[in-house]
Amino acid sequence: MTSLLYAPDHIRGITIKQPWAAAILHGGKRVENRPRPWGPGWRLLHAGAAIDRAALRDPLVARTVRGRELPTRAILGIVRITGSHTDTGEPCSPWAQSERVHLDLDDVHPLALPVPCDGQLGPWRVPLDVYESVLLQLPAHLQRLLEAVS
Repeated sequence: MTSLLYAPDHIRGITIKQPWAAAILHGGKRVENRPRPWGPGWRLLHAGAAIDRAALRDPLVARTVRGRELPTRAILGIVRITGSHTDTGEPCSPWAQSERVHLDLDDVHPLALPVPCDGQLGPWRVPLDVYESVLLQLPAHLQRLLEAVS
């Protein structure tokens, strides 16, 4: 039995249910609601196995993902977490949920083709073959950026 090889430790996966993943990639959702903060850095955005059907009834979500496929169990893009915060007054975004930590997202880049992959909760180590398949779809400047961070 061969051991599983992983991508460099500076790049982790973040699993997000659909349609939230599509809203990040295609709709300007730049906060991710979590129970606790995450460190900054690049993440491979992974759509989990389940679709949050109740979220599809939210008008903001429905407008954002209308006409889009909602692939699951796949890496769909990359994002950079730039920080995290909680709101003490007005929400920072229409996407922000109260009493949650908001991960600030930037540099969102969807992939042309989903890369099939199982995910996990929390920041998870990405198998090397998945990471390499993602890099093949990224523009050259992003490949250099991802390789430089360590």
